[in-house]
Amino acid sequence: MNFHTRFAAAAGLAVLAGALAGCKTKGEIVVDQGVGIASVRGACPTVGVPDYTGDITVFRPPGGRDTASLDLTGALTNLRSTCNDSAEKVYTSVSFDVLARRTDTSGARTVQLPYFVTVMRGGNAVISKRVGTVTINFADGQERAQGHAQGGAYIDRSEATLPYEIRQRIVRKRKAGDSDAAIDPLAQPDVKAAVARATFDVLVGFQLDDKQLAYNATR
Repeated sequence: MNFHTRFAAAAGLAVLAGALAGCKTKGEIVVDQGVGIASVRGACPTVGVPDYTGDITVFRPPGGRDTASLDLTGALTNLRSTCNDSAEKVYTSVSFDVLARRTDTSGARTVQLPYFVTVMRGGNAVISKRVGTVTINFADGQERAQGHAQGGAYIDRSEATLPYEIRQRIVRKRKAGDSDAAIDPLAQPDVKAAVARATFDVLVGFQLDDKQLAYNATR
C-alpha cells in the first residue's frame, strides 16, 4: 500500500470516528433525539496522526533490520492544535514533541528527523503537503533526548462549509408520520458527497520511506 493510500485509510477512519461521536461538540454531526440531525459542524479540520506514521526507526546501515543494526527511534507525542476560523482562510496550527532514543551514547550528536503536515479532503484527496525537520540534540553519554516542532495549514472557509440546502436537509426535523422520517439524510448520495467535500483533516506524522512504513506496519 502506498503512502497516499495510507493517508486515505487513516483519514477515513478519523472522519468516521467524528461522524459517529455521541456528544455535541463543535466539529461533529450528531443525531439529535433520534429524529433529525443537529449540525454543529464547524470549518475547523480534524487533526490527527495517520496509522504507522507516529514512530520512526533508523537503522545503521540503512538496510539493516535486526537489533544489532538499530541506531535510534523516535515517537511523535503531545500533538496539539489551535484553529482560527474567523477569516475566509481558516488557519490551523499544530505543534508536537518528539521523544528520541539512541543506542550508541558516545559523543554529542545532532539528529534531524523529517515530518509532514498534510491537508486531506474527503478522506482521500491530498490538498497540500509540507515537509519539515525536527532537531534532536544528544549530549555526550545521553541516551534519550527530546525535540519540538510546529507547522500549520490553511483551508478555504467556503470549501469547508456545507451548502445551505444540504445543511437544511440534514437538520430538518421529521415527524414520525413523514414519508422520509426513517431515511437517514447522511446516507443519501448527494448529501454524503457534499459532506465529504466539506470535510478536511490535517494530518501530522514522520516522513517515512516505504521500508520504514512497512516496518511500522508489521512490527
